[in-house]
This record gives sequence, structure tokens and C-alpha cells, in this order.
Amino acid sequence: MKTLVTGAAGFIGFHLAKRLLQQGEQVFGLDNLNPYYDVTLKESRLALLQQYRQFQFQKSDLADRQAIADLFSVHRFDRVFHLAAQAGVRYSLDNPHCYVESNLVGFLNILEGCRASATPHLIYASSSSVYGSNKKMPFSVLDSVDHPISLYAATKKANELMAHSYAHLYHIPVTGLRFFTVYGPWGRPDMALFIFTKAILEGRPISVYNYGKMERDFTYIDDIIEGIMRVGEVIPKINPDWQGNDPSTSAAPYRIFNIGNRNPVPLLTMIEILEKYLEKEAIKNFLPIQPGDVPATYADMDALISTCNFLPKTSIEEGINRFVSWYRSYYLKPDP
Repeated sequence: MKTLVTGAAGFIGFHLAKRLLQQGEQVFGLDNLNPYYDVTLKESRLALLQQYRQFQFQKSDLADRQAIADLFSVHRFDRVFHLAAQAGVRYSLDNPHCYVESNLVGFLNILEGCRASATPHLIYASSSSVYGSNKKMPFSVLDSVDHPISLYAATKKANELMAHSYAHLYHIPVTGLRFFTVYGPWGRPDMALFIFTKAILEGRPISVYNYGKMERDFTYIDDIIEGIMRVGEVIPKINPDWQGNDPSTSAAPYRIFNIGNRNPVPLLTMIEILEKYLEKEAIKNFLPIQPGDVPATYADMDALISTCNFLPKTSIEEGINRFVSWYRSYYLKPDP
């Protein structure tokens, strides 16, 4: 197999590329190494991937139309895992144009590349953020997602619509994955677990939004990767019985799945577990909920379970313990 992984220096992209390489596959990684967060961390991830002889890397921006077109004209990929995007709900409040360039223009360029080269399967990252102001729990792929509450979420919803149009027009099999609060070793420094860990170890207060009344369906990275791998093996087909009442399938080769843990955890519980493994109490600064945030996320996983026989298995205790161990080994290494 020859696989393209966009966002290969990112959190999920790195772990996926590593898993594919360990299986002996050829992996072509694409990333622009932008400074949204610490570039050194991205370079460290990339250095591990470059130890594999069957890994190729190209530094390119998704919005560079010619570079992406050239990539697909030179290479024929058996499948494309499109994980690159401008992430972050709060960042989108102050930097909206970044999301249009990366998540809309960039995604269009990937779709065009897949169309031109007749890619057999495109798997792309959506987000639990598309559920927006929905109140019904758990969030189901059968629910309407027409009320995003951040530009980031709106771009991810747009990705799903764009993907469907290409599946319909050009018969490109496309699968969208709505990720739910992914965490673990080599994680993103803009995520709460990373921010809290750094602040607690440095003796600084942590910002606890919505006065701690938040719940997240924290999903450990190894479970996420296992789910992605299984989805990659199931090429979506036309739903012959589709009558327009199921947003997750179509009369085109198109699927949408949630990929979460099915177990929302209160934010204060997550902090307690983190304090346990850091062996240090957090100084908590309780604040109102921020614009664009939602009080809770909770994934209905029925579709992914029935299609791919996938169930996450890592508890929040085990996952945070592993993250803390990695954080200490990476950032707190003793001087030689």
C-alpha cells in the first residue's frame, strides 16, 4: 500500500503514519509545519517517522494549489488520510482567515487531487464540534448538525458537504471521522490536558471554564488510531435504500462516523486524575464558558461499532498516566 497522510507532523497524523510504517506500508507525509503551536514538537515527531526507510515527506501548504496538484500527478495513492487542518475553536475567534485557507481551500485542493488521480478511498478528519448547540445526548451521526457555534466547526461541517458533493459527482469513496477530544503522548500543546500539565508543574493556576461544569468524551490516541485503521479498510458504498433520512450515508459512496470513547468525563474528574499522576495539586481559576465552547460532548458509536467492530478500550486513568509519563520523559529529561 502507498498511503498519503496529510498533517503527518501533527498529533493524530504522526501516530497514524507511525502505525502504517510499522506495518511495512509506504507512507508519504505532507505537512506545512506551521507555528500554530511549538514547531520543535512537530519536528521531533517528524524525526521519528524519518527513521523508516519507506517514509517520504514533503513540506507543503494545503492551500498551495499547484503543489498539491503536482503531488497527485506524480504519485498514485491507494488511499488518502487527510488529517491536516487548522485546528482550535478559540483560535478561530481571532484568526478566521486561517481556517478558510487551510480547511476550505486546502480541503478543496485535496478533493481535486483525489478526483484527478481517481483515489480509491479518501478518509478525512471532521470533528465533534460540528454538533454545535445540539442538546440531545449522545451525539449521533443521525442527528442534524446545522447549527455550528464556531467558525472552526463550520469549516468542518463544510468539509462534510464538500466531500459528499465529490462522492456524488465523481464517485470518490469518502469517509469522514468526527473526532472527540483526542489526547495522549505527543499531544497538542493547545489542548487542556497539555496546558494543565505544564501549568501545574510550573506552579501556575489553570483556567477552568464554565466553572468546571464541562464534560468531554476524552479518547486516547491509540484507540483513535485503531478506529482510523479499521475505517481505512472499509470503502464506503452507495446505500441503495437511502431516502434522505440518514445524514451519515447517501446514494453516493459516502459515510460519516463518530470516533470517541462513549464515556464523557467531567473536567474536574480529569483534573483530579492529572493531579494524582503529577503528584501535585492544581491551583484552579474558575471562569465562565468561552465563546464557541460547548458544555459537554458524548459520542454515539453505534455506526462505527456495527461497521468496523471497533470499541475503544483505554480508560481515562490509564491514558492520563501514559501522557504524564511521556510528558516527563520529553520535557523534563535530566541534563546530560
